[in-house]
Amino acid sequence: MRPLVFDASALLALLFGEPGAEAVEILMHRASEKDQPMLMSAVNWAEVCYRVEGKRGAEALVQAKEFATNAAVIVVAADRELSEAAATYKAAEQLGLADAFAAALAKTRKADLVTADREFKSVESEIKIIWLKHQ
Repeated sequence: MRPLVFDASALLALLFGEPGAEAVEILMHRASEKDQPMLMSAVNWAEVCYRVEGKRGAEALVQAKEFATNAAVIVVAADRELSEAAATYKAAEQLGLADAFAAALAKTRKADLVTADREFKSVESEIKIIWLKHQ
């Protein structure tokens, strides 16, 4: 079973009740039932943290951290190998830096990438994308 990699947009949709939140909830529930790994790069996690705190405050950030821990989202460190793979995506595909880390993590872990960010169209031929619909 392929792991799931969550881009910041996916987790933020769930935390903020945005379009795609229900799909993320379903994916997380199914992954939990099947012991399917749920991953997020440390760079994407940083993006989630600063956006939650900036939009909803410190208490919401504490709740987001608890949610991610309870949901068993594994935050993967940005080591040298992942950073170099992300740099390749950043240079070749012109992805934002955080998006490049999500793409690199999905590629190196042979995972499906869950996102609402259309910027990932550029890597769709080499990474399986689970698209969250905008409403």
